[in-house]
Amino acid sequence: MITVIGTGTGAPLAPDALAALAGATLVTGAARHLAAAELPPQAKQLVLGPLAPALDAIAEHHERGGRAVVLASGDPGFFGIVRALAERFGPQELDVRPGTASVAVAFARLGLPWDDALVVSAHGRDLRTAANVCRAHPKTAVLTGPGAGPAELGAELARRAPERMLVVASALGDPERERLVRVTPAEAAAREWDAVSVIVCLDEEKALSPLRTVAGGRATPDRWALDESAFAHRDSMITKAEVRALALARIGPRLGDLVWDIGAGSGSVAVECARFGAAAVAVEKTAEGCEHVRANAVAHGVDVKVVHGAAPTVLSDLADPDAVFIGGGGRELPAIVTACARRARRSVVVALAALDRVPAVRAALAGAGLETDGVLLQSSRLAPLPGDVTRLAATNPVFLLWGDRPAAPVVEGAVQ
Repeated sequence: MITVIGTGTGAPLAPDALAALAGATLVTGAARHLAAAELPPQAKQLVLGPLAPALDAIAEHHERGGRAVVLASGDPGFFGIVRALAERFGPQELDVRPGTASVAVAFARLGLPWDDALVVSAHGRDLRTAANVCRAHPKTAVLTGPGAGPAELGAELARRAPERMLVVASALGDPERERLVRVTPAEAAAREWDAVSVIVCLDEEKALSPLRTVAGGRATPDRWALDESAFAHRDSMITKAEVRALALARIGPRLGDLVWDIGAGSGSVAVECARFGAAAVAVEKTAEGCEHVRANAVAHGVDVKVVHGAAPTVLSDLADPDAVFIGGGGRELPAIVTACARRARRSVVVALAALDRVPAVRAALAGAGLETDGVLLQSSRLAPLPGDVTRLAATNPVFLLWGDRPAAPVVEGAVQ
């Protein structure tokens, strides 16, 4: 068996973990873990750097019948080395002795429960995903990495979610160096940081949620394409439920995404995307519409950033989206579609009533390199008549057009 021992967050090693370490002939881990452990004299030490050579060395030692021990931070099965070891050697070859996860220690130090927190790793991953999760959810823990620490996350959030509070937990478990520092995103961006264990991003007004039965962030909504009556709106200026259902299917909002809702009106699309876990931005040119969006976001318990202004002018200050919904635009619609299609990472969905504008919208989507498609939606709703009978009440037909970014071609022999 290859023994994996979690350490480094202050708790002493259990007797069985100490016994496994005492019998090791190869001990692998970060330099700080090796320096802190009491290693047996017969053990060869291997400082963990690039993962592939370390796994090769462990495999060679394991095949010769040696007793390999891997030291890791906290719980090595939580965004840790257990995944790589299990993929290489198989779970049946691993004897995992977990320590306390750094995320658990950070929340313990703050005196906060974390069953309602989302945990996202930015180690070796795109930082924008972590930033979008922080924007969309009131309690997020971010595991850091090179180029993805408090300064970088703070810079991402300073303009997009400046009201968030960051708690930077450094050197957790070290009695002399452990620090928890509360900073705004702007303050985090302006400092240099060392030995960061985890960042907790909080909307402090929502740090304590009601009692939960399922851990993690907000559950996927049980219903979507909600009835128009679920949203405050003006003069029926709202995307109808039937149209919204297909629009959501084409947008595909998910945790870690950023979605723009352009010409938001009531913000119904932005709110529904946020209910799926995406970070949502609603762009609306009327002050009354902006107030409706804010009220609807509060009513449905989600965070939606409201931008008061006209597209495409105000779009330059926004982070690039994964997907965009455009429900308004008037004569500026082709220019708006072009601006959005050039920046969207995945898709753009456009709802419009005027047949005359369909060719220009399709051309704008295709001109930005998107694969286009669309449909004309016509629906009739059941409506009561006197005498306990029912008629069909037709709603206005709506064109729903969309463009999807083509998938990058897979190069034969490339590393996935």
